[in-house]
Amino acid sequence: MRNFLARGVAVGAVALLALGTAACGGSEREGTTGSGGDAAAKGFPANSLIGVALPSKTSENWVLAGDLFTNGLKEAGFQADVQYAGASSTVADQQAQISSMTTKGAKVIVIGATDAAQLSTQVEAAQAAGAKIIAYDRLITNTAAVDYYIAYDNFKVGQLQGQALLDGMKAKKATGPWTIELFAGSSDDNNSKVFFDGAMDVLKKEIDAGNVVVGSGQTDIKQANTEGWKAENAQRRMDSLLTSTYTGNKAPDGVLSPNDTLARAIIQSVKSAGKPIPVVTGQDSEVESVKSIVAGEQYSTINKDTRKLVADTITMVKALQAGNEPAVNDKESYNNGTKVVPAQLLPPLIVTKANVVEAYANDPKLAPLTKG
Repeated sequence: MRNFLARGVAVGAVALLALGTAACGGSEREGTTGSGGDAAAKGFPANSLIGVALPSKTSENWVLAGDLFTNGLKEAGFQADVQYAGASSTVADQQAQISSMTTKGAKVIVIGATDAAQLSTQVEAAQAAGAKIIAYDRLITNTAAVDYYIAYDNFKVGQLQGQALLDGMKAKKATGPWTIELFAGSSDDNNSKVFFDGAMDVLKKEIDAGNVVVGSGQTDIKQANTEGWKAENAQRRMDSLLTSTYTGNKAPDGVLSPNDTLARAIIQSVKSAGKPIPVVTGQDSEVESVKSIVAGEQYSTINKDTRKLVADTITMVKALQAGNEPAVNDKESYNNGTKVVPAQLLPPLIVTKANVVEAYANDPKLAPLTKG
């Protein structure tokens, strides 16, 4: 069993545990066994209200998700109430939105949590009123009032990023030691630790062997966090690292970046310092980062097709509407601190210049960018 304790309680940076959305092997973890159980009730009318509460529009994928949910739910015959948690992505906004959806009689509320640990009151009230709760992309923690979780395999995402970092550095310099820096996402996003732990599952062995050196010595996730997933915070920290650690001709060989927005900020920092661009990882297949990969600057991203994730979420909603149990493929790994949440996990894909054309061949937005 691969139980994921919320907010990384059960998984350290050196974990060999397949936590969160992990599909790769790991040790057993403690936790209760969960399943959909009575999550699928007797169904509800096809034209019912479905709420979707998303964080702020901090990335292209959140913007796309909102549009896809709005159109996809309507096409499926539902009423759609899709809300974003304001420009600052405050948890208070999202709490109020979930409460409003409950008052309006939403039969299912899909939640991409702004702060996974601060929604228990609202989701418990929603569930008590008869709504089913689907945690979308980010697991909602410390409450039993979560019926399902759907996401890409985020621990695997971290593993792919860590391996891409190693592969990219070895391609540029055949022998080590290689010097790197570590960046993580926002501390209020449960996925940030999952990504980081997945990457460290790969990198820690090389660090311990002396093949990889963290130049600044900042290996703890608290040092690596980028609050709010904000590009300016990542660029500011990279500026500081370059000034303090990479004087003269010194330069990092690689930087672990958890997503594309931060990757581009890190690259901009390095460019501004007049240093060679290191191997930089990413995630989300953002347009500017795909262009950067094609141009040979950003080394990698992760393709987590939002179209597929939203479509599969709507399929879950349709199953609930029909009174059926939605399909899940993991009933063991996602202990949110209170229960094990049944999960549907989708496989992520690493993308580098070597496979960028193939990876986006069927993506109408990104495919044209790979021809350059």
